[in-house]
Amino acid sequence: MAGRIRQSDVEEVKARTNIGDVVGDYVSLKSAGVGSLKGLCPFHDERSPSFHVRPTVGLYHCFGCGESGDVYSFLQKMDHVTFAESVERLAQRIGYPLSYEEGGGKVDHGNRARLFAANQAAAEYFQQQLHDGDADLGRRFLGERGFDAAAADHFGIGFAPAGWDHLMKALRSRGFSDEEMLAAGLVSSGDRGVYDRFRGRLIWPIRDTTGQVLGFGARRLRDDDKGPKYLNTPETAIYHKAQILYGLDLAKRDISRGKRVVVVEGYTDVMACHLAGETTAVATCGTSFGVDHIKMIRRVMGDDSATGEVIFTFDPDEAGQKAATRAFGEEKRFSAQTYVAVSSDGLDPCDLRLNRGDGAIRKLVDGREPMFEFIIRRTLAGFDLETVEGRVGALRAAAPVVAEIRDPSLRPGYTRVLAKQLGMELDEVARAVRAAGGAAAGGSQNAARDARQQGPGAPAAEPPRERQASLNDLPKDPSTRLEQDALRAILQLPQHLERPMLERAVQSSVANSSLAVVRDAMSVSLDHLGTNAWLETVIAQVPPGFDGLVRELGVSPLPETNEEKLPSYVRDIARALIDRDLLGRKAALLGSLRRTDPRDESHREITRQLADVEAERRALRAEA
Repeated sequence: MAGRIRQSDVEEVKARTNIGDVVGDYVSLKSAGVGSLKGLCPFHDERSPSFHVRPTVGLYHCFGCGESGDVYSFLQKMDHVTFAESVERLAQRIGYPLSYEEGGGKVDHGNRARLFAANQAAAEYFQQQLHDGDADLGRRFLGERGFDAAAADHFGIGFAPAGWDHLMKALRSRGFSDEEMLAAGLVSSGDRGVYDRFRGRLIWPIRDTTGQVLGFGARRLRDDDKGPKYLNTPETAIYHKAQILYGLDLAKRDISRGKRVVVVEGYTDVMACHLAGETTAVATCGTSFGVDHIKMIRRVMGDDSATGEVIFTFDPDEAGQKAATRAFGEEKRFSAQTYVAVSSDGLDPCDLRLNRGDGAIRKLVDGREPMFEFIIRRTLAGFDLETVEGRVGALRAAAPVVAEIRDPSLRPGYTRVLAKQLGMELDEVARAVRAAGGAAAGGSQNAARDARQQGPGAPAAEPPRERQASLNDLPKDPSTRLEQDALRAILQLPQHLERPMLERAVQSSVANSSLAVVRDAMSVSLDHLGTNAWLETVIAQVPPGFDGLVRELGVSPLPETNEEKLPSYVRDIARALIDRDLLGRKAALLGSLRRTDPRDESHREITRQLADVEAERRALRAEA
């Protein structure tokens, strides 16, 4: 059995990995200054980005929720892997061979790394079967829907043979145990033992944003198959259907660039959209569109303004209408504008492309209508507007929809639209909308009041987190700003300072007590300068409650935005801190000098120290 990964390998993998590239697989990042990136935090909901990544120091930090760490902790928190698994994943990413302290290769049973490996092996097997096996049914199904071999390869589509143990035998030959296949959801267990879960079906691999195979979706092909039309991988340690969007691995770059995503209802719809040029299409996997899906899209899109677009395509049947209503219920979670695109003849994107070509899909998406208009129209369709009773009922049902529009500048326009569609006076409709808005606000206030008035027996409040020092708590005066900027520059870019100046800077006086703690930790960590462990060593040296402040200083953007001027900026800010310290020493010496008898030996000693301070200041200015 292999032992621990060698520490030298752990450090080497981290040094060779760009944390910005890894985080960028999950979060849409944009520049936040020289060497700094920012995006929406993946660990909490937020409207504007407060999540910063600093590739040069290998750290991330959220100024909203306080989450921070390195590339290993990011993967551990995002994908719920162990530390060793995060190292192994990154080593595999960069092609770095790991060594283990007790020798031999890594042997692991049933853990996440093995589940990923089993799924990848299964995907390769299924894909090979579609090309070479007895898969006429699968190939015919694809061809009838307008997908050729190149399309199948692009999406990694495969075929599961009809037998009971074909996949199981193939994976056993590659060293996977039955327990591992069961844990991955690739086989099932019954009275007759273990057997293939997917049999005689067309297979779609379902991947995470990094391209790793998490599970599969399988489409029924044979009339004698009594199973569900679509059969997905069951919930496993790595497959959680409520947190997965099919096609996101292929769509994420264009979603991030174009600030647009098209949400469709099936795997073939995703394929049709991508092949027609709408390469931001994604779909849920056997579940309705929910909050976790919204969080994923917002992170990938960088949804921090109203400029983005989320476009839903729904089938015109009752199930599709219910899906639209559910999506509308979550609409306010987006900053982006939400739209609905439904074909007038009821065709889904796959059938639309098959019958009318690629241009029809682009036309469908371009002809989208705002989500609110779609919901209002659907709400009114349930009433007879030819009768007074029908119009009154429709107004009562539709007024809350208009009241929920989060952009107040849009409400008057939609109020007029509703009044026109109902054939009612604008003032009457406007009153109903205001009343609906007031009722919703009152409900929220009452809920908050009830929460405050909870008595004995209510759930215990979550214990407070340890109080952390933070940049937000620091005074805004020029003196503290100088200390903060100097320590930040030295933490992030110590290579731009000669060793004597750096040592002198971290020995300079710092008035702010929190920053003084950081300065002291930097002073005792100088032996780690020039190594990947510099910032982590400083973090380890501070007492509890100050590690967050060090991470904030190590990740937050520098004031200087011109990369070419960074070296001079670091030197200038360090000189300013040193010069202020020297000025403080000079003032203290002058005070002592005035209190000392000129005839005393101490007077001459103070005079000599003053001369040394002035000489050090002159030398400091000469270096500028």
